[in-house]
Amino acid sequence: MRILVIEDDPGLRRSLSATLKEEGFAVDQAADGEEGLFKASEGLYDALVLDVMMPKLDGWQVLEQLRPQHTVPVLMLTARDSVPDRIKGLNTGADDYLTKPFDSDELVARLRALIRRTSGKTQSQIEINGLLIDTARRSLSKDDQEIELTAREYSLFEYLALHRGEVVSRSLLYERLFDENDNSLSNLLDVHVSNLRKKLGANIITTRRGHGYCIE
Repeated sequence: MRILVIEDDPGLRRSLSATLKEEGFAVDQAADGEEGLFKASEGLYDALVLDVMMPKLDGWQVLEQLRPQHTVPVLMLTARDSVPDRIKGLNTGADDYLTKPFDSDELVARLRALIRRTSGKTQSQIEINGLLIDTARRSLSKDDQEIELTAREYSLFEYLALHRGEVVSRSLLYERLFDENDNSLSNLLDVHVSNLRKKLGANIITTRRGHGYCIE
């Protein structure tokens, strides 16, 4: 899943990005509200982490200009813990609210929950052909035996599972699973699909030539 972190504090922005990358997310960054709005408006992200107090445009202004054209889930960060501030953020279009300082595990859990709800999957477990995906633990198992996947392999399989029955184009997979520093012209996607087929079975992912991939 691809996340945009919009945060003006360089240290916190780097820390958040590193944490999310360790959890298997592709992460892009924006250092102020203006840059964040520009990137968010491209429609490439599965969720936004949005700070409230920023230069140029604050988090509320970003939300006001982003909604209602873009429905990407937004988790707002703020050092202000007053009820009116939380109400303002939620009424402006935020999906969740986290007060600084916060626990990084809670941030990750809240982001995953937002993405599940957006994709119509309220439960953290998905079963496909005898395989059990636990999106909260980011694990895949069969007959109670965990299957070892790399972070990128897991992210690819999870994304296709969340969109089961849909043909997902190569370009969309690159947009959702790779960040702005990755080369979309490389064969990374083909390598990950091949590795998943070796580990999970040749027929687990179907190729629709000229269209993309799907799990049926």
